[in-house]
Amino acid sequence: MSRKALFANLTPASASAAESEATVKSEDRTGDDKSVADPIRAARLRSRPILGAPELIKTAAAPVGALGQSLSEFKAQSERASAIERQLAEGQAVVDLDPTLIDPSFVKDRMPTSKEAHARLVEAIREHGQQVPILVRPHPNNIGRYQVAYGHRRLRAALELQRTVRAVVKALSDDELVIAQGQENNERQDLSFIEKARFARGLEERGFKRDTIMTALSVYKSDLSNMLSVISRIPEDVVNAIGPALGIGRRGWIDLAERFSDPFVAESVAALILAPDFLALESDQRFRRAHAVARPSLERPRFENWTTAEGTKFAKIVQNAEKISVTIDRRVVPEFGDFILERLQSLYEEFKSRR
Repeated sequence: MSRKALFANLTPASASAAESEATVKSEDRTGDDKSVADPIRAARLRSRPILGAPELIKTAAAPVGALGQSLSEFKAQSERASAIERQLAEGQAVVDLDPTLIDPSFVKDRMPTSKEAHARLVEAIREHGQQVPILVRPHPNNIGRYQVAYGHRRLRAALELQRTVRAVVKALSDDELVIAQGQENNERQDLSFIEKARFARGLEERGFKRDTIMTALSVYKSDLSNMLSVISRIPEDVVNAIGPALGIGRRGWIDLAERFSDPFVAESVAALILAPDFLALESDQRFRRAHAVARPSLERPRFENWTTAEGTKFAKIVQNAEKISVTIDRRVVPEFGDFILERLQSLYEEFKSRR
């Protein structure tokens, strides 16, 4: 919605008596007079839409005399309109917007919240109203629409309640939007480490410079490097399955990321996140369960496959702290097992002789 459209419906439904009388008199004028006056007035309102909303523009008493009063009122209205337009452009005015005309930011900073948390927010806004406005900008690609910088949860609640959303409208570049988006969340201190890491990766993938990302997240270069390292080493489906994990900090996620260098860890956690009982847990508990499965253990077996020159697997070796098992597939190499068995004793004697 453009600023013009925003105020287009603010014209009062009924005019004052003086305005009604002026309207009647204007209708009694000749067609030539109307053809001159109407285009001029229409052009003026098109260029300054707020002038068509007199209830927003309260003027002081005007000088005596019809012409002087008219000129004085128009000048005062024009100045007031300029002030309102300047406030809107600078993001100083709070307005009510139709939430269906507002699109999300081009990069996500939050992971889905629990149904309970969303329900609490909806009920709070239902009972007490929206206390804090969201920040939006005129959509850079879709005229008449807006794009959120921050306030996505409040916007979602307003949509569900089918009520307008209080917003500050401000012209923002892409860099300014992501900085406002990141810094607002930092001030509220309710973004988890992994949500910040996902936000940072999203910005980097869109080509934002590291300096801009650090400013948006209010972090140092080393902190940003840790975030990007973690989010690149842990599979995306695992991160999404665990969720925001608000109680888990940087060290926990870094430790989990380091363990994913072990293929066995990746396989174990991938199987874990598909279990129904895992998905039923709270986000912090899901992290701890995944972390426990990924924890190195002395008893965890190591697997290795032997293959032929053509790439066909013919043997599997399983090792742990206590034993080594070799399984040979007779369907692939029928006589190799017997060959090994015949030489085991001599191999053992050779081993002993070398000690």
